[in-house]
Amino acid sequence: MADDTLAKALELFTLTLPVTREQLDQNHAQLLHTWNPHRFANLTNNPKKYMQAYKKAEEMTRLIETSYALLSALVIPNKVSGGQSSS
Repeated sequence: MADDTLAKALELFTLTLPVTREQLDQNHAQLLHTWNPHRFANLTNNPKKYMQAYKKAEEMTRLIETSYALLSALVIPNKVSGGQSSS
């Protein structure tokens, strides 16, 4: 079950393991922009169609955030020097 969830999250973000923070954050921002529910406001004058699109976008946003949280746990940590200066 967990492998299936991970596979779906990677598919949604179009990533493969290992995942870097930069890749994850870039895809996260792009997906949130694409599926922002308010972007569907001007697509139709039909309230029923608008609400269908809006609800789909809300559902996708929740899925994106859940997948992002899962993938964030798998991100390769950036090697940060613990207070040491590199100069």
